[in-house]
Amino acid sequence: MLEAAIKPQLDQYLQLMEGDVVLRVSAGEDNVSNEMLELVNELASMSSRISVERATLERTPSFSVNRPSEETGIVFAGIPLGHEFTSLVLALLQVSGRAPKVDADTIKQIQSIEGTYHFESYISLSCHNCPDVVQALNVMSVLNPNITHTMIDGAAFKDEVEAKEIMAVPTVFLNSESFGNGRMSLEEILAKLGTGPDASAFSDKDPYDVLVVGGGPAGASAAVYAARKGIRTGIIAERFGGQVMDTMGIENFIGTAYTEGPKLVASLEEHVKEYGIDIMNLQRAKRLEKNDLVEIELDNGAVLKSKSVILSTGARWRNVNVPGEAEFKNKGVAYCPHCDGPLFEGKRVAVIGGGNSGIEAAIDLAGIVKHVTVLEFAPELKADQVLQDRLHSLPNVTVITNAQTTEITGTDKVNGISYVSRETNESHHVELEGVFVQIGLVPNTDWLDSVERNNFGEIVVDRHGATNVPGVFAAGDCTNSAYKQIIISMGSGATAALGAFDYMIRN
Repeated sequence: MLEAAIKPQLDQYLQLMEGDVVLRVSAGEDNVSNEMLELVNELASMSSRISVERATLERTPSFSVNRPSEETGIVFAGIPLGHEFTSLVLALLQVSGRAPKVDADTIKQIQSIEGTYHFESYISLSCHNCPDVVQALNVMSVLNPNITHTMIDGAAFKDEVEAKEIMAVPTVFLNSESFGNGRMSLEEILAKLGTGPDASAFSDKDPYDVLVVGGGPAGASAAVYAARKGIRTGIIAERFGGQVMDTMGIENFIGTAYTEGPKLVASLEEHVKEYGIDIMNLQRAKRLEKNDLVEIELDNGAVLKSKSVILSTGARWRNVNVPGEAEFKNKGVAYCPHCDGPLFEGKRVAVIGGGNSGIEAAIDLAGIVKHVTVLEFAPELKADQVLQDRLHSLPNVTVITNAQTTEITGTDKVNGISYVSRETNESHHVELEGVFVQIGLVPNTDWLDSVERNNFGEIVVDRHGATNVPGVFAAGDCTNSAYKQIIISMGSGATAALGAFDYMIRN
């Protein structure tokens, strides 16, 4: 079951187990059950601390991870391989007694949660966003006996996925009610449960020298460069890592042949923490005002002050803004082909957008779904020619240019897409089950009134990263930079930090 190359590394991890673990297995006669049995038996053969027992659980095939005399509430329904193999290994270590890598304040928050919480997360093994959710909920189950979590592989439980009309992963249910969709960190889950910090938690913070708003590559770079100057630095991040957390493969980060978004973000966060930077995660800024100091007001009402501010709020997926898009989000309308593509296996889908991201999505989906229809507004595709050549070689792809999407149709979920030909002005309708929107990004600058922005909403900066407001700088995808790339964002973050430092020593 496990590849030979994985076993030596897995063996090293299993040696870190601190106590015994019992895998209670509920299996039938189907292929998935047989493969699951093969996996758990192979794990047991590699460590004397792991034993296997047959049991009857809520779902078959599934298995729970427990201490010999205690049910931890962690269950894997399906086979946790692919991106979820790490989730399984961490569950084994944590259930065995090895402490999870969570700070003391977060542990206290989890342990103080009262009531009964049964989480169910529906995932796909190809989803790079899902492990964050699975691992966070598993940690909560380990630390609090009132919390349980079952990971459910949608491919192994298709009937259940269809019945609940789940069309995006990860999808989380809490006590049988919808709880959330998409990547969620442990801190975000706790915030949704109402255990996050309020304005009083920020009331005693002294003014910063540099306050960075945004925790993506530009923000992380800016914070590191500022902190290295020995000045008081803070970061406000709605989600540390930003859009990069949703990026699968990164092959153009110079010096690193290949990495993935979450891995890069983990490295960025680790680097930032090396400098004692005050990281305020899960906080959204809603107002900027320049007085003697620059003031940033947060959604929770707290006001932070700083001698200088660097705006690195990044960008978000651009919506096509037609009827049906919002109504059917996660009900057939999706934005991440890597995550949600497997849920549309054997179905018909459309991709809106003919740029690199759209054509890459279409190529990816063509290997999974029955048919892909690409809709491009312009007279021709904008993607690189090598991608277009690959696309046109696929037998189950139709490309429609000069197409203006007018509506995404459906009842309880998507059943089609309508468009108008810009050449003939004729209306057309395509019957399908899924729509992937891939039309670029829009800057997260809607909340800024006093800072100059261009027609696209991008913050206008000079060569030092300075805006029109003294003491306010900006960097990354939220600015009018010529190109939106991770490495360019990092460079602009460094430029803005040096610009802010120069501003302070001169003022």
